[in-house]
Amino acid sequence: MKRLVLASGNPGKLRELQALLGGLGLELVPQSALGVEEAEETGLTFVENAILKARNAARQSGLPALADDSGLAVDHLQGAPGIHSSRYAGEGGDAANNAKLLKALAGVPPERRTARFICVAVLLEHAGDPVPLVCEGRWEGRILEAPRGEGGFGYDPLFWVPDQGCASAELPPELKNRISHRGQALRRLRASLEQRLGG
Repeated sequence: MKRLVLASGNPGKLRELQALLGGLGLELVPQSALGVEEAEETGLTFVENAILKARNAARQSGLPALADDSGLAVDHLQGAPGIHSSRYAGEGGDAANNAKLLKALAGVPPERRTARFICVAVLLEHAGDPVPLVCEGRWEGRILEAPRGEGGFGYDPLFWVPDQGCASAELPPELKNRISHRGQALRRLRASLEQRLGG
């Protein structure tokens, strides 16, 4: 079984990825279990930050590395919060981020509240890999004027999913994982991995 280091210590993300990559003969190990220090996210794009995280984990562990970077891009805010999504309001967490987003969009009509979640997943064979496998997912929606639903995390209570007629936080987890930005990116990654491993 091939070992991969996951450039994250998030147990929820580890479970999600293990389920999605199951059956490929891969053992996914969180970087925290290998004593890998987190990378500084100094990139200006999701792609740059995902590569920085993967390269850091591969360099410190000596293993192939998998990383993702994701966030919310709001058109009216010129793509903000973007790569700063998780720390948009500083250290206040999800509630503070959501409150800041609602304040930034106060008075903006529904048709101008379009947004998308973006996820970029990156796989590096080794720290110096010049051709990383890069897969992207985008999930289109718009920002509500008040939170809805109890599920999910982050901006899910504010993200309206038009084709489902509800907020992301109101979706059953298995449906969200299937149609979300992360679900899309990781399905593409799995397909590419199957080709590589099969070849």
